[in-house]
Amino acid sequence: MAAPHRPTARRIALGHELRELRKRARLSLEEAVQDLSFSDTKLQRVETGLQDLRSAGDLRKLLERYGVTDEEEIERLVATQREAASREWWTPVATELTAGMPRFLGIETAAQEIRAYHPTIILGLLQTEAYARTRHESAKPIDETTTEFIEQSVEVRMKRKEALTRDEDPLKFWAILNESALRHVVGDAELMCEQYDEIARLAALDNVTVQVLPQSMRGYLFEHNFSIMILGDTMPTTIQVDTPFGNASSVSDKRREVGRFSRQFEALSRSALPPEDTPTFLHQLSREITA
Repeated sequence: MAAPHRPTARRIALGHELRELRKRARLSLEEAVQDLSFSDTKLQRVETGLQDLRSAGDLRKLLERYGVTDEEEIERLVATQREAASREWWTPVATELTAGMPRFLGIETAAQEIRAYHPTIILGLLQTEAYARTRHESAKPIDETTTEFIEQSVEVRMKRKEALTRDEDPLKFWAILNESALRHVVGDAELMCEQYDEIARLAALDNVTVQVLPQSMRGYLFEHNFSIMILGDTMPTTIQVDTPFGNASSVSDKRREVGRFSRQFEALSRSALPPEDTPTFLHQLSREITA
């Protein structure tokens, strides 16, 4: 399937193609940029989708160095570069986001499927607005954030959720939630019941799967959260892990890391309750919390 018509998806796809072309030409980063107007550091950022190569002239010179002579292929890559330079929906608030968040949003937006696990909180794509806002408010004196930051963060989170319910090609999402995260009361019982209902509503969608990892489980357990973002045939699957510093900057598309986290997710899924048990489990939690 072709890369989605979204700027970051195009940037990641172009960077991936350029990296493969450079490797095929057996050139190092330093050799590839020799006598060109940009550095090997910039080329590395372009190849990983962190930066776009704005100059069509620079791109053409790179392709010539890589031995690409087919004019149709060159024009296709130049068109991809042009689309990659467009603005994303979060661009107006990018400077207000935590470090690494714009890159994460770009990869998430490019994803066709996401598999995610979190041991301590309800995953962001499943959160209600009230749950998200209350969590941010409780962390405000610790993180020393502003009310404006909280409102922007909640707005961005709700915008991200739209990918699950959009009419055209909705995001496939497979979430594994820890029972302890579901039992941790954020706000009050009413807020949590609303949150349980929201998870059940989303889990009923054909493109969403939600499993609960019970506290009584005896199988494999992983102590950190992670997301596996599957970007399609033309782009590498990417792993994202939050850092203790409150950002989402730890990402990797290395095959070894992708394989390791994929095996972890499969093991957690085997230890979790089957998806069809999730609505009943959430209903029971609602009954307990309001008893």
